[in-house]
Order: sequence, then structure tokens, then C-alpha cells
Amino acid sequence: MNTLSGKSCFITGGRAGIGRAIVECFINEDAHVITCGRGPRPIDLPNQCEYVTLDVANSQAVSACATSLPALDVLVNNAGVQVEKTVVDSTDEDWENVMGVNARGVFLMCRAMIPKLNDGGSIINIGSISGNIADPSMALYNASKAFVHGLTRSIAVDHGPTIRCNAICPGWIETGMLEAGFNLASEPDRAKQDALNRHPVHRFGQPEDIAAMALWLASDNSAFASGQTFTIDGGMSAASPLNPSLF
Repeated sequence: MNTLSGKSCFITGGRAGIGRAIVECFINEDAHVITCGRGPRPIDLPNQCEYVTLDVANSQAVSACATSLPALDVLVNNAGVQVEKTVVDSTDEDWENVMGVNARGVFLMCRAMIPKLNDGGSIINIGSISGNIADPSMALYNASKAFVHGLTRSIAVDHGPTIRCNAICPGWIETGMLEAGFNLASEPDRAKQDALNRHPVHRFGQPEDIAAMALWLASDNSAFASGQTFTIDGGMSAASPLNPSLF
């Protein structure tokens, strides 16, 4: 359909998972795509995609990257990390790691890239349902995503109508982060099946499910959407805490 034809898009954390799905989706829609990661360029990254090595938690590196970029139409803040610990168990290093990438990184990218965005530009922040409801033993991750949701609303209010800013709040998406969460349970297989039973669509999400929402928010079709958090979780958070398989 070439929904993004002529648009220049920067996507953080595009090496794998949700970020990679968004990269490939946007390329298929004829966008000019640039992505980044802390490591080297993946050998299987599509040739049409430009790649820069970037630590989004590094203020100087982010500023230098912004200076080298052309004008943008879309910024997707997807880069994120997860540490499976409670507040008491979390170390100063855990704080710097999780809040550095998930909170500071999103802030730094928005601050640096907003001046690069063309009028009508779209910022898409990848939040999480964990920013609204707390997953156990994920204290810093939960807090970092709540920050992303609040920052999203502030950017929409402060920088409209020149740009729009929205967040996508994925539920349980089949990536490495999902498996790490289930491995915290005393019975991981049972916990996984119980979680699956709580999804009205009877499946976990795929990275492509989030990419489809990102495509809409990046396109002109979402021109009246700003300052919102869109939950994409297969209906899980809409349900009662009662296990539906028992009724």
C-alpha cells in the first residue's frame, strides 16, 4: 500500500523483537528507515535499512546522532531492557541500566529529535501494560514504562500541533522478555498456560501485532490521535482476575 511513502523514520532498538518487526513493516510500506542498537549491525538486517550504533542512554551520543540525521517524519522509541527484581533486590547498577535505557533514553531521544521532526511528525513510544498494572518482580521495568506514558502525554500537550506523540502499550508479546518473565514462576509452564487462558484471543502477541499499530500511528490515517496510550494485549487487561478457564 506504500502507506509511508516519502516518510523518513528513525526506530531505536531495531535489531530484534518488536523493533525489528517495526523496521520491516515500515520498509514494506516504502519508508526510509534508520535504526540503531548498542551492538554492531545485524547481518540479517534488510539492506534498505540504515544502521547506526547508538546507546540511547548516552546524552552526548544521542545529540551527535541527531546532528547527523536528515529531517524526520517519525520517531519510534522502542529500545528497552528488563531486569526481573523487586525494589529491595534491585541494585544501583540495575537502576542505571533499566531507567537509563527505558526512561532516560526515551527522554534523550525525544529531546534531540523533536527539532528534527517535520511538521505533522509522529513520535511513537513503546510503553507497556506494565506501566499501568504491575508485573511481579519487575519493579524498575514497571516504573520505567509508567514514566514513558507520562512523558508521552506531556510531549503531545507541549509540542502539538507541530507533532503528535502516542504510546503503544504491548501486553505479553512472544520475545525473550516474555520467557524471562515466566521463568520467575515456581512452575513456568503452568504460569504460561494460565496466562494464555486469560487472553480472550487465546494466544500471545507477536511483534508484528505491535508493528501494525505503529504503522497506523506513523501514517496520516492517525492524524487526530495524540497524547494517547494504546493497549495491545489481546484483551488480557480487560478481563476479570478470575481465571476464565474455570467458568
